[in-house]
Amino acid sequence: MTHMRLITTAIALSLAAPAISGAAEQQLNQRAISIQLPDQFVWKRNEAAGNETAVLYGDPDKPGPYVLMFKWLPGHMSRPHWHPNDRMITVFKGTWWVGTGDKFDPDSTVPLPVGSYVTHFAKEVHYDGAKDNEVWLLMAGEGPATSTPAATPAPAH
Repeated sequence: MTHMRLITTAIALSLAAPAISGAAEQQLNQRAISIQLPDQFVWKRNEAAGNETAVLYGDPDKPGPYVLMFKWLPGHMSRPHWHPNDRMITVFKGTWWVGTGDKFDPDSTVPLPVGSYVTHFAKEVHYDGAKDNEVWLLMAGEGPATSTPAATPAPAH
């Protein structure tokens, strides 16, 4: 999935770049490039999961590539689960905590600082989240982007 890594890198660079003035943005061919500045992201809150997401590219509910920005709220962690497809993730803000296996044990999670890159491999059980601070993640993958609780066995690879 090299194309996903390229998409993730391109978006990462665009987030780090200086803001584009309205006049400069108007000079660009909108058929050639699409720009979303951070203050234009449309965030959707998931109270149960303790996070917010903004879709930057594609539709995670449908087949095909997608890119999301995640905000994990402090004190929230997912429970052990798996996904049908690989997910590529870069930490942009805060410390993200990750663990693997069927047993939920936040004390055994590993801290990942800003700049860390992680691949969640398809059909492998993991859990993750934020402990003390808000965490921002850039995630790319192939849809549909579903999560299945670890209590449900993953299909064979």
